[in-house]
Amino acid sequence: MKFLTNNRGIAVVMALSTMLLVVTAALELHISQRDNMLNAAVMRDRATLEQMAASGIHLAMAMLIKDRMESETDSLQEDWADADSIAATLGEIPFEEGKLEVTVADEMGKIQINALVKFPEGQQMVSPQRDLWERFGLLLMSSLENAEETDGPGNISDKDEDNDPLTIINSIKDWLDSGDDDATTGLSGAESDYYEGLEPPYSCKNGPFDFLSEVALVKGITPEIFAGVGGAGGLGQYVTVYGTEKSGDEKFTFPGKININTAELPVLAALLPLESADFAPLLIEHRDAKSGTIYTNDVTRIDWYKQVPGLSGVTMNASVISVASQIFRIQASATLNNARVVTTAIIERTKPLETDPWQCKILNWKTE
Repeated sequence: MKFLTNNRGIAVVMALSTMLLVVTAALELHISQRDNMLNAAVMRDRATLEQMAASGIHLAMAMLIKDRMESETDSLQEDWADADSIAATLGEIPFEEGKLEVTVADEMGKIQINALVKFPEGQQMVSPQRDLWERFGLLLMSSLENAEETDGPGNISDKDEDNDPLTIINSIKDWLDSGDDDATTGLSGAESDYYEGLEPPYSCKNGPFDFLSEVALVKGITPEIFAGVGGAGGLGQYVTVYGTEKSGDEKFTFPGKININTAELPVLAALLPLESADFAPLLIEHRDAKSGTIYTNDVTRIDWYKQVPGLSGVTMNASVISVASQIFRIQASATLNNARVVTTAIIERTKPLETDPWQCKILNWKTE
């Protein structure tokens, strides 16, 4: 009798063990299938979001082409720069689910850092660009120092001689100049021997900047100077690596002209003589002035800034200003089911031949 009882107990244990194994396997299968379904849903949403963002980029390009066909100048008074106009155009794209937002910014409203050196030779500084950089550097450093709230090691207010605007300008020149590994006039620039002594070491490029992140590698450009501090924008916000133009067979140059119709306040201030820099906010007020929904001031002439009170006798250097652009930064943000994808495209409006239609050439495409 005791033997039978023991056998029954073993049978019960084995049955319970088997049931436990079956339940565990079922749960594992369920979890695996659920994870697969969730991953599939995430991948589906990601693909959908990428397509939504791409649609937004192409819609903005169509707006820019239409704008160029209607006008030879570019300003913040136009539809491509107006959030309501962009939203109305986006309304023509039907999405059953999700949300799409698009912004367009003029990349040529910034200082073209590669224009500091004369290309294709790539050796000498361009005088008007150097003057622009000197004014910009002084104004930027003053703005950062005023915005800084605390003093400490590595801060702007420490007055490190490497952070001096002249040192930064010379270091940018040395980074750009081709076939030259000697620091500018033996003064405060920096070539490969300086950078190779850093940790980690790297070489001086001796050529144009291809990416904005490279600018942060230049001697004197600290993280604070590049990114800004205390709410004040840094160097990276106001410069661009774009603006290349062909100059003969397989050669290029950087004209460096800044669109005064789209430039931000620090750039406008640097375009003015130092004694007139305080008038820069009036330039923005003038180009943004409205009567109801209608812009009241014409900004299609290159010298419209002379209409601003106090600037009638001021002349900006014509070699560094324009009222037209061909390179723009488009950002499309798509959201769906708590997921978000942001695509940024740098595009150039171009017309390869006079008989060709206007088109947009993609210079850079990045999705995050």
